[in-house]
Amino acid sequence: MGDVRGFLKHERSLPSRRPVPVRLLDWHEVYEEAEPGAIEQQASRCMDCGIPFCNNGCPLGNIIPDWNDMVYRDEWRRAIDRLHATNNFPEFTGRLCPAPCEAACVLGINADPVTIKQVEVSIIDRAWAEGWVTPVRPAQLTGRSVAVIGSGPAGLAAAQQLTRAGHHVVVFERADRIGGLLRYGIPEFKMEKRVLDRRLAQMRAEGTEFRTGVDVGGDVPVDELRSEFDAVVIATGATAWRDLPIPGRELEGIHQAMEYLPWANRAQEGDLGVDEVPIHAGGKRVVIIGGGDTGADCLGTAHRQGASSISQFEIMPRPPDERPDATPWPTWPLVHRTSSAHEEGGDRVYSVNTVEFVDDGSGRLAGLRVVDVEAGEVDGRPGFVPVPGSERVIEADLVFLAMGFVGPQRPGLLTQLGVDLDERGNVLRDEDWSTNVDDVFVCGDAGRGQSLIVWAIAEGRACAAAVDRSLMGETDLPSPVRPGDRPLV
Repeated sequence: MGDVRGFLKHERSLPSRRPVPVRLLDWHEVYEEAEPGAIEQQASRCMDCGIPFCNNGCPLGNIIPDWNDMVYRDEWRRAIDRLHATNNFPEFTGRLCPAPCEAACVLGINADPVTIKQVEVSIIDRAWAEGWVTPVRPAQLTGRSVAVIGSGPAGLAAAQQLTRAGHHVVVFERADRIGGLLRYGIPEFKMEKRVLDRRLAQMRAEGTEFRTGVDVGGDVPVDELRSEFDAVVIATGATAWRDLPIPGRELEGIHQAMEYLPWANRAQEGDLGVDEVPIHAGGKRVVIIGGGDTGADCLGTAHRQGASSISQFEIMPRPPDERPDATPWPTWPLVHRTSSAHEEGGDRVYSVNTVEFVDDGSGRLAGLRVVDVEAGEVDGRPGFVPVPGSERVIEADLVFLAMGFVGPQRPGLLTQLGVDLDERGNVLRDEDWSTNVDDVFVCGDAGRGQSLIVWAIAEGRACAAAVDRSLMGETDLPSPVRPGDRPLV
């Protein structure tokens, strides 16, 4: 490393977030520009640690010490080449990944880890600004064709890799725009859609074809698709959301998070005005059930829409502030995290369970009947038991269910294909990313279950290598992960 004492001289530091009162007036990303030299200084904290556990903490196998060193030495052009060697979309992961690499950083054993994620996004943003990101066209065409169904990060990664290998790749998306959850699930304040659009422009220039508004298995029969293409990649994600079937679920005012979030993004796309958004939190008392990233996305969106009050419920107890013994380094630590949306306000309520939605007498939501819970035994298994005397009603006008996803949607595509499912309801695949149906492959959340963006991109890259090998007999494409790989937990 260029500065072997960097981690001793400099503390961990991130660019400032824009003041809350200011950023709530718009939908732009929350971070301000870093001070000149700040990113180089942070990169210098990367230790000469001998064994870079950060590489293993990252499913993509990003060669993190190399590009940290290059940034420190002001060799930004070399840094983006090294970063792109393992990651198709560092502008996505640099904004949206929770950074398991930082959890595995050796410096994190007894100090604050390197700001890997911030260095990563700074590299790619500078590369775009300098014009270093250009189309990578295949040296020759193979004459083979691949259909990729789904345009989230897994599908896009697989498509870009296969296009660069020389295949004719068509990405099918049932929505009206490309991007999957990147387009309609991630709020603008976490990733402005210009970031997605410029990458899609690069992919189009490379030769990837996109077809929107196409529901394969609905509008287009599966047999028709298979007859047109030599291989099919299922990258539809895990879009079947988890519901809360308790009394009052049918009341007006209760929505799934993914029924709510896309409308705010459509408004930012200019599809409709603010007063035309069907589900809007302005002036409403909002409760979000679910304490994860999707819940935080609902929180930040409701803040910007002017909710009068917001509470976010989580059935689990509040995590500790420091890494607990149960998740030692280099595993992902179960600690209390505060996102930019949490910084903007709202109440976070832990160890609470909703048992009923309360009717106002006209079929609309009036509130939630909740009860505090504590760890215990339910039907002979670990679970949560009510705390006597803690039941109460919380008034609310809107409830957003952000409790995760239970797997891919089965009717239509998966049913028509006849693919086998595993015990969790995900599409079953073998070591070659193949399903039980000839020439049909699967990657990302559709086969893995709900996971992180970095796993989606890694699986898309690995699946592309398997498809290329199947079509051509061999491949030069990298394969960073295997279907059975799991994170360091």
